[in-house]
Amino acid sequence: MKKTLIQAASIIVFLAIWKSYVVLFEVSPLVLPPPEAVLTALIVLLQQPDTYMHMRTTLFECLGGFCIAVVLGSVLGQVLGRVAILDTIFKPFIVGLQLTPKVALIPLFILWFGFGIESKIVISAVMGFFPVFSNSYLGAKSVDSGLSEVFTVGKALVRKRFRLLVIPSSLPFILTGMEMAIVLSIIGAVVSEFVAGSRGLGYLATVKLQEMQVDTLFAVVLLLATIGFLLYFSVGSLRKILVPWHESAKQRASL
Repeated sequence: MKKTLIQAASIIVFLAIWKSYVVLFEVSPLVLPPPEAVLTALIVLLQQPDTYMHMRTTLFECLGGFCIAVVLGSVLGQVLGRVAILDTIFKPFIVGLQLTPKVALIPLFILWFGFGIESKIVISAVMGFFPVFSNSYLGAKSVDSGLSEVFTVGKALVRKRFRLLVIPSSLPFILTGMEMAIVLSIIGAVVSEFVAGSRGLGYLATVKLQEMQVDTLFAVVLLLATIGFLLYFSVGSLRKILVPWHESAKQRASL
């Protein structure tokens, strides 16, 4: 309760500083609108049916890319973390792609997958892939060697070893990657909408910028931040469900 009150107070202080700055320095609303103008613009925006179409589009692109990133990243991370020869062969390509600025690849993906929703999902997946892959790879390398020997001596089946040893050891790492991936997947979806979108909140933001509706532009950014927060919190909350025994699940969860 005390923590919530402190956080609420900090938000109120932030809004007061924002308002004071705009008034005292006579800042143009085309540069920084006052908070009440942004709130009004947000209310108007939420009353327009098109807004929800844009939100659905961005969510679909983001979650589609995120799911692809989680599946591919976790599987490839486990495979390369366990099979040395594949790790040797593919690691240079993975590292090379990881070091390449992903934003620079957006024109290529648009060229290959078109201006439709497919290219946005691919870009979102690429942005989210590497955090999941890196953490899954680290999780595969972090399986306790002593426990692994115990399973070997006991001649445990692969399926049993995977269920009782590999998954519990790797899952906390993969969840960490997923938390980073959901943020990057949102960025990928929005940036691709900036570049070549005809719908979505990124596209809506560019439209409002061109129309110089700065207060509505701020409202769109606020919507994106809210969606990002909800998705990040949802993914982070999976720890308490999937790895309740792990220390990170006890430390996490709240702001």
